[in-house]
Amino acid sequence: MVQVNAGDDKGKKGRIIEIQNTEKRALVEGINIVSRHTKPNAKNQNGGIIKKEAPVHISNLILLDKAGNPSRIGRKKNDAGKLVRFSKKTGELID
Repeated sequence: MVQVNAGDDKGKKGRIIEIQNTEKRALVEGINIVSRHTKPNAKNQNGGIIKKEAPVHISNLILLDKAGNPSRIGRKKNDAGKLVRFSKKTGELID
């Protein structure tokens, strides 16, 4: 779960659907909805206007901790020497 920091959807929360690493963007459920005008085809016999999510730059998103509060993320080594992510606000580990 993430929260939007900037833009028209600022303050809204949603679940990440897809991450596009090369463009540094993410598709978030219910955020940045755009209208696509489509011609009739085999899938959509009537055509028309379809509303769908557009990618948002990851710098405009902040991760939510387990309590649902926005928190910055840090990385540290655990006892096994493996890097793990943790919430800087609460200090708890993020899976």
